[in-house]
Amino acid sequence: MIKLRYGNTNTYFAGGLLIDTDMPGTLSAFYKELKRNGLSLSDIRYVLATHYHPDHIGLIGELVALGVKLLLVDKQKDHIRFSDAIFEKTNVCYKPISESDATVISCAGSRDFLADIGIKGEIIATESHSQTELRLSLMTATALSETSSRVSLSAVMRRDRRLKKTGKR
Repeated sequence: MIKLRYGNTNTYFAGGLLIDTDMPGTLSAFYKELKRNGLSLSDIRYVLATHYHPDHIGLIGELVALGVKLLLVDKQKDHIRFSDAIFEKTNVCYKPISESDATVISCAGSRDFLADIGIKGEIIATESHSQTELRLSLMTATALSETSSRVSLSAVMRRDRRLKKTGKR
């Protein structure tokens, strides 16, 4: 998993899946960060928002227009337009997200879907930061012990927030 550092939101890339984006207007910085990590837009097959707050979805509409597919978990369907009213009150250039552009899956079906795109893991619904927050749990094999362990994206994000608050990034 690669952490992309280009704004204020924790954005991650794993096996063709982009997890969260930053605010609208950060596309140029996003492209620079992809390049810095040896990635290009064509490496991103899907984008998944952990929840639909403005700071996690700002680039999704633009990325979908550029050919990236939106991965939407069915529990989030009613909240996909949550940030529209917030963006309407600002002068920011935001491209709204449409459910019609999405590949909709369930948490129960996420393991099979992720396996089909080459990711061992599952998407789990949590209710911590928002009612529709998701956690991506990846299965990683260690070459030395040949055992698997779960790497929780939400745990990584919590750690990153703690480090950011203490200035130890």
